Amino acid sequence: MSKREQFLAGERPEDVALYLADSFVSGDGGLADHGETVERGTVLVVEGDRGRSVFKTATDMDAMGFAKRAMGTDGDVDRDLAGGDCPECDADPTFIFAFAEAQNEDVGGLYGEGDVIHAYAYCECGTAYADKWVAGGEE
Repeated sequence: MSKREQFLAGERPEDVALYLADSFVSGDGGLADHGETVERGTVLVVEGDRGRSVFKTATDMDAMGFAKRAMGTDGDVDRDLAGGDCPECDADPTFIFAFAEAQNEDVGGLYGEGDVIHAYAYCECGTAYADKWVAGGEE
């Protein structure tokens, strides 16, 4: 099972996942070599602090600041973290930042069902949007 599959199944709660479109990793032997190649980019799963640092270096944005910004707009991120549907246009995301939050039955709702994947995407058009789902769940 790949790191990405483990992350999506909720088995790597200490890690973060990053999707970076080919425009971010083309010609960069480092990031592309350390992630999993997908149709239009690369998905990396790395330890939390290191992952936030990689995100900052690649996007010039603070990961948690970006997540906070994206929370204001609901959108659809592909459950495999390799794309999404922008709520404002028909373009693909240029990057996605995701982390898992442990199941919390006291909170209820989605959080009572299992670990929750939080995914924040940034579209080519400049829209930042968010999605979340139960780890290991289907769309």
